[in-house]
Amino acid sequence: MNKKLVGLIACALIVCISILGEQYLKQDSDRYIQHEMDPPYSGCAECDGKELCTNLPIVKIDTGDETIPGRAYRDKKTRRRLIETTRDGRDRIEGSIEIIDHGEENNHESDKATEKSRMIIHARGNSSRHFDKLGYAVKLIKKNGKSNDMEMMGMDPHHDWVIHGPYVDKSLMKNYLWYNVGGQIMDYAPNVRFCEVFINGEYMGVYVMAESITAGENGARLNLSVDKKNQMYSGYLIRMDRGFDSEIKNIEPFTEYTYRAGTKFNIEYPGKKNLTPEIADSIEQDFSNFEKSLYSYDYDDKKYGYKSRIDMESFADYFIINEFTQNYDAGWFSTYVYKDKDARLRMCIWDFNYANDSYEVKTRIDKFELHRCLWFNMLFMDEDFVELVIKRYRELRTGVLSE
Repeated sequence: MNKKLVGLIACALIVCISILGEQYLKQDSDRYIQHEMDPPYSGCAECDGKELCTNLPIVKIDTGDETIPGRAYRDKKTRRRLIETTRDGRDRIEGSIEIIDHGEENNHESDKATEKSRMIIHARGNSSRHFDKLGYAVKLIKKNGKSNDMEMMGMDPHHDWVIHGPYVDKSLMKNYLWYNVGGQIMDYAPNVRFCEVFINGEYMGVYVMAESITAGENGARLNLSVDKKNQMYSGYLIRMDRGFDSEIKNIEPFTEYTYRAGTKFNIEYPGKKNLTPEIADSIEQDFSNFEKSLYSYDYDDKKYGYKSRIDMESFADYFIINEFTQNYDAGWFSTYVYKDKDARLRMCIWDFNYANDSYEVKTRIDKFELHRCLWFNMLFMDEDFVELVIKRYRELRTGVLSE
């Protein structure tokens, strides 16, 4: 064959491989990245400067001037951490929420709402419940109290939403930035939108509206389902954190009762409504089987070890994103792992408030940290996993994580 022709074919193959490689790295091609795709701000000719004029969506929350419960405080005598409730002991209240989002036009507080719903709201988080700028969990409901799935600022319809109030993160950008980056790398990362929030007519500042990590219909969020009647489920979601207020949602898998884990395990999905003791026991046993296979003598065996139970690439990507950002809560707190319908466990990123030298945490760029935490301390004993992390990191540095 003519050498020139061989050279042309080789060049064409290199171009094709490069294009395919870039597509491979950008798995979530439909992701709407607000700061790139929304029009930039420009002032309105008709504005008189007496009210907010912004290109960000506006969220108006009305609780009838009732204080939203959930803020944390210390008892003056015992110094115990307590959570504020209403006068009659409720930990959440009803109210209404309005969204003003005109797309390519600016938004104003007095504009007619583009979306509105009844809701149940409470302050959320752990340490963030002490902050001056609170974050909130919102469940959209209909007049009859049932869930009201609603599109939020172009994100897929659902009834569970998080209104994140960046406080430790003075840039306001970390969750927004890394959820979007994660969404281009992993199977799922929460969608996010910047917005400006009013509560009972008072301007509260810039917030981040985010999808909560849970199951959803028609491809929205995680692909999980439960059949309470027949005691069956196709997948589940577990969170590692500080425990839950309902015993049935707290489980004791292998690393919990062997004291390898320093945090609590909660079943996040199925939720309270559909979680029975039988389903909880089944999930606890299934997750324990994964941990036992990982901490066993045959941990790296393809048949008896952990490899048949997890999506290795998901765990590798989770490690890379959190180590890259020095998000050292990951693996201990605000850590989500889920089993999808294909029966393999995957990780889901969450909460980058303390990433990259936040809140006087000293950034260390000369060493790794997350290989010490739960699961990863065993995964990094397996040469196959180490090589996968190296391979994925090199791939990502040419695409999503490139300079």
